[in-house]
Amino acid sequence: MRKAYLILLLLISISCFSQNKQILYNFTSVPQSLTTNPGADFKYNYYFGVPLLSGVSLNVGSTGFSTYDLFANDGVNFNSKLRNVLSSTSRKDKVTINEQIELFTGGFKVGDWQDHGYVSFGMYQEFDFLSYMPKDLAILALDGNKHQIGKVFNFADLNLKTEMLSVLHFGYNKNIRENLIVGARAKIYSSIFNATSTNNSGYIYTVPGTTTAYEQVIYSNAQLNTSGISSYIEENSDIDAASDIQRKTFLGGNLGLGFDLGFTYYPKKNIQITASILDVGFIKHSKEVESFTYKGLYKYEGINPSFNGVDDPRSIYQEFKDAIPLDTIYTKYTTWRPTKINASYQYSFDDSRGADCNCINNDTPYKNAVGAQLFVMTAPRAPIMALTGYYRRNVFDNLQMKATYTVDSYSFTNIGLGLSTNVGKFNMYVLADNLLEYRDISKANSLSFQFGFNFIFKDNNEPF
Repeated sequence: MRKAYLILLLLISISCFSQNKQILYNFTSVPQSLTTNPGADFKYNYYFGVPLLSGVSLNVGSTGFSTYDLFANDGVNFNSKLRNVLSSTSRKDKVTINEQIELFTGGFKVGDWQDHGYVSFGMYQEFDFLSYMPKDLAILALDGNKHQIGKVFNFADLNLKTEMLSVLHFGYNKNIRENLIVGARAKIYSSIFNATSTNNSGYIYTVPGTTTAYEQVIYSNAQLNTSGISSYIEENSDIDAASDIQRKTFLGGNLGLGFDLGFTYYPKKNIQITASILDVGFIKHSKEVESFTYKGLYKYEGINPSFNGVDDPRSIYQEFKDAIPLDTIYTKYTTWRPTKINASYQYSFDDSRGADCNCINNDTPYKNAVGAQLFVMTAPRAPIMALTGYYRRNVFDNLQMKATYTVDSYSFTNIGLGLSTNVGKFNMYVLADNLLEYRDISKANSLSFQFGFNFIFKDNNEPF
């Protein structure tokens, strides 16, 4: 029974993927910008983050509806609100959640300022969760098919993937030419738990029968793969969840490999082009693996059945369970990480170094910059995309600001702001998105924020 509850929870819950970090991208006064582009123009001698507090981020978003649409205290019945949401959304609408906490991070320069590289390392925990609206199945669960004779309900709406994992990474960044910086990062993934259900198919429909009142056909080819969960759903399980998660976080879970690549190029000293590709990788699930399948075909002729097993002299409910059984298999499977692509163009102006400087790049050579960034991420049905315009300014020597305007599937009015400041060697930053929605967050379609604390040490021997 606990397994049945688990399956029900996962099928009706939201699934997940990592999201755009447009404020952090190329905001190089923040060391964490290296995680969005391993080839970022990064000039510090070395840095290290405050453990567990160097990078904390949360991103939530939904298309088609908001929390207010379902839970507003306006006297409207909840079932009516739910029906309104279903009628106004499509199977392309989605809800997303991403949470990330850096456990530790650091980096240091190797070589001198004329010929040097940069080594970075760290480990973070991440929770990803994305689901498209299972519209047909939600309608079927809410209203049944009594008034939907002839409609085909599509089981392919079930398409989800949710995971908690940790990532240990090592990166290297180098100026290979005066105006070109390239970087790469290797990653080791450790999956704490995973639930994946993709490539499902099937249908259910009811039509008037030729010799009986109704003919109902149910075909299902659905499978839910899970790993890292079975020990929690066993009967009389006494597992210590905290110690188990800690063990899996530090490379004790299902392991995988991945990499990031990126570059920064200056065709002119005040024009910058960047790009990165992140999380090209996979995880092999072989520990605590359980897969649940609903596969089969059932055809019924007669009065429309309720399939509840009550007052059922013909054992229709048992026939249904025999035709489309819930089976458990224990087969290894592989999942691929959602790959993310970033690209940006930036024009800088108001050179703070003076006209006599011939330098191509520097951490903060210009007081102002404007640019555009494109973000693309792979997803089960269609890529998730966002386009951002931004303005960046060095307000003071130790205070940098970045303002963004983003257009994506969640909102056309997404304004964000990031601030980074240094007090001596101590760096603090805060980034927040969709600021206009903070007036009433219940009506927001997306919200995100990130903050962190680092210690940054600049090289006093730098010529700039």
